[in-house]
Amino acid sequence: MPELRKDPISGRWVIISTERSKRPDAFVPEAQPSPADYGDSCPYDEGREYMTRPEIMALRRKGTGKDGPGWWVRVVPNNVPVLQIEGDLGRTGVGMFDMMNGIGAHELIIETPKHGEVLPDMEETQIERILWACRDRIVDLYRDKRIKYVLIFKNSGINPETTFFHSIIQIVATPILPKQIKEEMAGAKTYYDFKERCLYCDIMRQELADGDRVIDENNSFLLFAPYASRSPFEANIFPKQHASSYTSITKDEVTDLAVILKRFLRKIRAGLKDPPYNLMLHTRPAFVGQRQEGATIEMDYHWHVEVVPKLTKLAGFEWGSGCYINPTSPEEGAKFLRDFKDY
Repeated sequence: MPELRKDPISGRWVIISTERSKRPDAFVPEAQPSPADYGDSCPYDEGREYMTRPEIMALRRKGTGKDGPGWWVRVVPNNVPVLQIEGDLGRTGVGMFDMMNGIGAHELIIETPKHGEVLPDMEETQIERILWACRDRIVDLYRDKRIKYVLIFKNSGINPETTFFHSIIQIVATPILPKQIKEEMAGAKTYYDFKERCLYCDIMRQELADGDRVIDENNSFLLFAPYASRSPFEANIFPKQHASSYTSITKDEVTDLAVILKRFLRKIRAGLKDPPYNLMLHTRPAFVGQRQEGATIEMDYHWHVEVVPKLTKLAGFEWGSGCYINPTSPEEGAKFLRDFKDY
């Protein structure tokens, strides 16, 4: 029988439609481009630095210069940004409606100088560099008092940002707090106000006690399928040490995060026929200590990573209700990935 499950963080309901249950080999991901595609014209390859806007930062070999070869990870502004850094917010009312200028930032982390190389195939030291670059950009962007939130995300597979099939991560800094982050913060604060404990830490304790949804773990991180997973094989990565901000990550934690993330991406590539996926890093907003709603956020919020393989599509029910239908139970998906060794 189908089940309705409630996400304890956001309060969102999800339908686990067990009667529609699909085995892992029943999913057919969209065809993906070849790594060789667009290799002759990709502006993100090493040696073509002149084809992008000037770099914001880079991790590079000693003796190499800005906007030239010799880098490991490079951060540049998006050529077609969704928000721009220059200008004032200009909040105004349009009748009963609210509007402000599209102020913020939109950057690209070019993960590798090698065309066609993807995260599951990179050396762990290279993934560590990428994760450090993410941290450094959050720290820098939060110095801008106009910025309330920095979202770091990756859209793998066929999408407008992978026109050149070069592995990138995107950063969008916004002058508003996104709705999903507001819901997470509200859920975490309500739980903390009632129990004086971190909701995310309690979820980890519950998942470790149950074991059914745990996929992987190491010294620093727990990787598991959420109880109310929105889609098949969705996974969360929680740091075991409580921290509200990704910027507090340590060297050992970066190493462990690189290991567990690479292992998971290799599992879904081999076990699920290399599906595209979305990866999102959720950290605390910028206003800690500045506003009443952030008074307990150090204790109640918990940064984390969400990875969602793109195996299903939203349809009328999801758009109309805001409620997701997942045809594969989190327990079945977690067991498959936990037991899958051939990667």
